[in-house]
Amino acid sequence: MKKITILMFVVCMAPFSLFGSEPGMSLDSAPVNTIDNASLQRGAESFVNYCLTCHGASFMRYNRHRDIGFTNEQILDKLVFTGQKVGDLMQSAMWKKEGEEWFGVVPPDLSVIARSRGADWLYTYLRAFYRDDSTVTGWNNLVFDRAAMPHVLYQLQGEQKLVVKTSDKGEQKTLVLDKQGEMTKAEFDKFVGDLVNYLVYLGEPHANARKELGFIVMAFLLGMLVLSYALKREYWKDIH
Repeated sequence: MKKITILMFVVCMAPFSLFGSEPGMSLDSAPVNTIDNASLQRGAESFVNYCLTCHGASFMRYNRHRDIGFTNEQILDKLVFTGQKVGDLMQSAMWKKEGEEWFGVVPPDLSVIARSRGADWLYTYLRAFYRDDSTVTGWNNLVFDRAAMPHVLYQLQGEQKLVVKTSDKGEQKTLVLDKQGEMTKAEFDKFVGDLVNYLVYLGEPHANARKELGFIVMAFLLGMLVLSYALKREYWKDIH
C-alpha cells in the first residue's frame, strides 16, 4: 500500500517537475484576475498582435470574446486580421512545416498553455529574455535555457543582459536592462500581466460562469439544509 501511495504521488507531481523553471529560479507572481474584462481585452489584442502569427489557439473561437465585453464589430476590427469570420477558430498564420524549419520545432498551440505551464511561469518567462549571441535567435531565457522562441517583445521591453555573480552560495544570475525599449519596466510588466491573464482565460473561457454556478448551487443546497432541518424539528416535536 505504501509503494502504491508513493507511486501515485510521483505520477501526480511529474507534470509540475517537467514544466518547472530552471533549478534555483524563483517565479514572480502573475497578476491574474479573469473577471477584469478590461485586462482580458488588452491581453486579447496583445495575443493576436504578437503571438497568433506563430502560435495558434485552435480550441478558441473569436466569437467567445463577446464574453469579455467585445461586440462582433470590435472582434472583427481588433482581433481578426486574416479575413476570417467571427465564428472561426483562432488558427495560427504559420504552417507547421515553416515553424519547424525556422525554429527547429513547431510552435505549440497556446490554448491551454497556462494550465500546463502555470501563470507564474509564463509571467516570469516572458520577462526573462536576454541577449545571447551563442544561440541561433540571438536570444536566451533565464527561465527556459536556450528556448527556441525569439524575444518577440524586445521592442517593448528593450534588451536585457545576463549578469552572473559567484559567491559561497554558488552562481547568482540576474538580468539588467541594457537598452531601453518603448515601455518602462512598470508598463511592460502590466502589458505581460494582461497577456498572461488572457492566456489563463483562454485555457478555460467558461471558468467564471462555472464558478458562479457553483456558488449558486452551494447557496441552494445550504438553503435546503436549513429548510430540511426546520421541517425535521417541526415533524418530530410532538413525538419527543
